[in-house]
Amino acid sequence: MTPTQRGSRALGRVPAAGVAPSPAAVLAVLSLAAFMASLDLFIVNVAFGSIAEDFSGASLSGVSWVLNAYAVVYAALLVPLGRLADRFGRKAGLLLGLGVFILASLGCALAPGLWSLVLFRVLQAAGAALLTPTSLGLLLHAMPAERRARAVRIWAATGGLAAAAGPVIGGVLVSASWRWVFLVNLPIGLLALAFAARLVPESKDPDPGPMPDLLGAGLLAVAVGALALGLVQAPDWGWVSAATLVALAVCVLGATAFWRRSRHHVAPVVEPALLRVRSFAWSNATSLLFGVAFAGNLLVGILWMEQVWQYSPLRTGLGVAPGPLMVPAFAALAQSVAHRVPVGSMAAAGSALLGVSLVLSMALLGASPSYASELLPCLLVGGAGVGLALPTILASATADLPPARAATGSAVVNMSRQIGSVLGVSILIALLGTPVGYPALHAAFDDVRWTLAGASLLAAGAAVGMTVRTPAAGRSASPASPAAQ
Repeated sequence: MTPTQRGSRALGRVPAAGVAPSPAAVLAVLSLAAFMASLDLFIVNVAFGSIAEDFSGASLSGVSWVLNAYAVVYAALLVPLGRLADRFGRKAGLLLGLGVFILASLGCALAPGLWSLVLFRVLQAAGAALLTPTSLGLLLHAMPAERRARAVRIWAATGGLAAAAGPVIGGVLVSASWRWVFLVNLPIGLLALAFAARLVPESKDPDPGPMPDLLGAGLLAVAVGALALGLVQAPDWGWVSAATLVALAVCVLGATAFWRRSRHHVAPVVEPALLRVRSFAWSNATSLLFGVAFAGNLLVGILWMEQVWQYSPLRTGLGVAPGPLMVPAFAALAQSVAHRVPVGSMAAAGSALLGVSLVLSMALLGASPSYASELLPCLLVGGAGVGLALPTILASATADLPPARAATGSAVVNMSRQIGSVLGVSILIALLGTPVGYPALHAAFDDVRWTLAGASLLAAGAAVGMTVRTPAAGRSASPASPAAQ
């Protein structure tokens, strides 16, 4: 290796013309982009209460769209935007995604009202839905074959790092203003944009195939958004009111139209043939159900600390942190025993632990703050469950798919998780309502936790079906040929 090549390993050095950037530098840049997109989720959760306070008169149901609008759009666009980038150039897609995300973050920070903030969150989600799959595609292209698996693990681990750092960073930033939660994306994003433009090599699919189904993506967004609208507004509108029933009807019609297009479009968002692969279908079911419990549990803990215990945003962020810190440790444990424990059993155990943490919180938490003896055990158990389940679900979902469909399958299972997140937040808002007095507030939080614990139990049951068959049996029994068409 020449001195120039060795020097290009440092992120701050730009390789000379004709000298390929080192794989380590490319990995660092692409991991930074993934870190920024993941960090946004966790720090915005900590800012939830402060946003509601700043926009006087904003209800929890209204503020929930700061989270839900992002998740709906991200879920709907993840697959089609990834395919467009494969077709026209992944590096151009990454740079465009980063640019949109940075500008939308600035718009969020300057938003004069709640619904302008929601609009910029939609644009943020579109940027994230473009930069996430392109960063992974570029990473796979840039890495030598023998280093790809390790590079993907490092790239994915940035999500765990963001989960651990997000609550603390969010708490510090929100102490100044919730707007700093979005402004922090600017220096990170600009750094990633500058180095990606110089260091990351271009790649595209030499045989891109037909254009992806963007109308189908729109139908999916309408269906999930209508369901979320019906759930969060039902306490105000009435569960059997005309408005709620119309929202639910739009959801059913949108989902039906989406599935019909998926069955007949040449490049659908979700390929029906993939769902005939048993392990992949169960992985998506597990991902969706676990997403309900995971997103709901994260937000319910934050709201409990801020609304019941009257914690400041900084104290809340520090209080939440031990849970996410357990995730990388138990993800490493899951990885170390993966060759001895079936993936379905591992994901089921993690899902069950998350449910146990929710039940434990109902038994322990009281009106007076007692963090070390009441909340901390719940966070540690829940974090351990997430560490066992979530990386296992995401890493093993595509194990039984043909290699040509692995990237699409990974995007679909992430889409399922985002839809679950929308449902988890919506269910929380619907059940929490606006109770008056501590007994009613405690009862409402218990209703939320029972429901989320039920979702965890269902996820544990679905996870059993995730265990892949032996390579020979799995390939012969699964619809590999239709999926590869």
